[in-house]
Amino acid sequence: MSETSRMRALTEAGLVHANPAAVRSPLFTGGSVFFLAADKVQVKYEMLRSHLVEGLPVTEAAATHGYSRAAFYLVSASFEELGMAGLLDERRGRRGPVKLRPEVVEFIRCEPGGSAAQLAEQVAERFGVRLHRRTIERARRR
Repeated sequence: MSETSRMRALTEAGLVHANPAAVRSPLFTGGSVFFLAADKVQVKYEMLRSHLVEGLPVTEAAATHGYSRAAFYLVSASFEELGMAGLLDERRGRRGPVKLRPEVVEFIRCEPGGSAAQLAEQVAERFGVRLHRRTIERARRR
């Protein structure tokens, strides 16, 4: 795999290191085609390995891999809990609609006719949740 295609794949997956220029580890600056400072997962793994296997102090391991000491501990805890999957960043943003609980969606889908604005009023009365009419229209289409 060429470096260009690797960078494209990393970018599409959202796995590009935020500051690859800050990575000063000899593994990544030695000109190897295997080690790529822009590969966030690889850099995190090597940061942990340099501390756990080579005995580098946490502050040095973090700094040479472009991370803070606090970030090192977060990565370490995540790796401890989830293994390699812990090196991936969590998805950003909400995990789904907060107000559209299953019972609200069921009510919206089962309620016959009427405008979305009217249904929004019924949802507010019944569930205590204020929804925009567009939210109700989208829920009806699902």
